[in-house]
Parts: sequence; structure tokens; C-alpha cells
Amino acid sequence: MASNFSENSSDRLTHLDETGEARMVDVSEKVATRRQAIAGGQVRMLSTTFAAIEAGNAPKGDVLGTAKLAGIMAAKQTAQLIPLCHPLPLSKIDVQIWPDPELPGYQIQAEVITKAETGVEMEALTAVSVAALTLYDMAKALEKSIVIESIRLLSKTGGKSGDYHHQIEEFNPSSA
Repeated sequence: MASNFSENSSDRLTHLDETGEARMVDVSEKVATRRQAIAGGQVRMLSTTFAAIEAGNAPKGDVLGTAKLAGIMAAKQTAQLIPLCHPLPLSKIDVQIWPDPELPGYQIQAEVITKAETGVEMEALTAVSVAALTLYDMAKALEKSIVIESIRLLSKTGGKSGDYHHQIEEFNPSSA
């Protein structure tokens, strides 16, 4: 695969080598620093499904506890799921799921922290995604039309690219 980028490393895509082939970025020269990422998403459902989960009446058992655990486990497996991600020593993984009667459904948020040469955005996004998928799996006997939406990076700190904080007004799910 030929490419049209310069030999100057600042001009080329980081996950492509000189011939345009995929490669894992070399982070061995970078200094390990504290990095944090927070991701969020939501799961929308019928009010009857929401009420059953809230009452603890889902056929498969503890929907929210299982989804939270799945999100934590998924963050730890990100390098095995996403090509070219570095395996990282994760210092903290916190997955929170809370009811949102306005949807109706649930908001999911994951915070991941490491001290490493590269960031943990993908780990936080993976945690939210798998927690949402698990919530769907645990509740699909009640409803097949559950919607997983708005998975996004909310913030990240640390690293050369600096800090990022999601601006709510910039995000419009209907245009995504």
C-alpha cells in the first residue's frame, strides 16, 4: 500500500510505517506520566423495561452489577480487543451506572487511570461500550429494542496532546 506522506515524522500518521502499513506506535522514548480518561454513554429503553430492572425483576438477574463488572473487565482487555493499542498497567477503573428516568434508561460513565507512556482513552471507551452491551444482554429478554447511544470521551488529562474536556453543546447525536 503506497502512501503520500512525508518522511518527517510530524507529518505522517502515527499508526503507519514508511510504506503505509499499520504499525504499533513506539512509545519507549516517552516519559511515563499520570493519565486519566473519562468516557460516558447511555442506554435507552421502554419504561416497562426500566421499571423491571429498577425493581430487580430482570430474568437474568443483577443487570447493573453484571454490566459494571463487565465494563471493568473490558477495560483490562482493551489491548486484546483494539488493534495497535498498547497493554497498559491500569491503576484505577471505576464504572458507574445510574438510572435516568427521563430517557428512560441508564447513564454509564467509566474513569480509567494509569501511569504510563500513553493514554487510557480507549480503555475508558471500551469499559463504557462493554458495560452498555452487557446491560443490553442482561435485559434483552424484556426488550429487544434497547438503544445504546452517545458513547464518547468526556475528558482526558496527561500526555503530550494536553487535556481535553467534552463540551456538551458540541455533541449532537442526530448528526453523528
